[in-house]
Amino acid sequence: MRTLLIDDELPAREALRHYLGKYCPEVTVVGEAESVDSALAAIRTYQPELLFLDIEMPFGNGFDLLERLPRDHHLEVVFVTAYEQYALRALRLSAAHYLLKPVDIDDLIDAVAKVKSRLGLREQGQVTQALLENLQAAKEEAPKRLALPLIDGLEIIRPEEVVYLEAADNFTSFHLTDGRKLLICRKLKFYDALLETAGFCRIHRSTVVNLACVRRYHRGKGGAVTLEDGTELAVAASRKQLLLEALAAP
Repeated sequence: MRTLLIDDELPAREALRHYLGKYCPEVTVVGEAESVDSALAAIRTYQPELLFLDIEMPFGNGFDLLERLPRDHHLEVVFVTAYEQYALRALRLSAAHYLLKPVDIDDLIDAVAKVKSRLGLREQGQVTQALLENLQAAKEEAPKRLALPLIDGLEIIRPEEVVYLEAADNFTSFHLTDGRKLLICRKLKFYDALLETAGFCRIHRSTVVNLACVRRYHRGKGGAVTLEDGTELAVAASRKQLLLEALAAP
């Protein structure tokens, strides 16, 4: 994979180049850049397939670079960052690859393997757009788009398209408003944390619901809810009060 390293700190670039050369033989570093402008020039010159991109740089950050790429670009991006929490949340929502500084070698190898498995697909531009939207939304505490990693690519959806989520061992099943069901290779707790600010509520250890899709609550020890599509879901007794408070909130 033809790769470009973008970081304003020379020692960070040198360390990453060394790690890639030693542990990731499928990666070929074709160039380096230390700012947004030099990165754009290097992309035109070297035509890389993959960017290792530091978020915080002088005269513009990594997100500024993404905004200046064509919307239909096919570049894979791995962020290398010690950035603040809202940005990490946006990265996770968008199924973007990222590494935390200082870079862990096992995490680096895993990120390269994930990129390699997705390389050549046409969703990279969609990932970028989802990330930029979610970055702004993360500041506002509510995600705009959600990128779901599938075996053969990505599904980009809006939170309001999700009726409820259901745990399936190490997977999460997304039940959508159009009747489709997507099985995603991430645990439910991952999406529970991401979607809490988008009007979702965990009503059971295996279920998270979109509160906007709840049409009726049925009394009981824990009770149950009926959703707008007619689905009835049990509510755990330990989650009952939280659900009722969320439903009553303005």
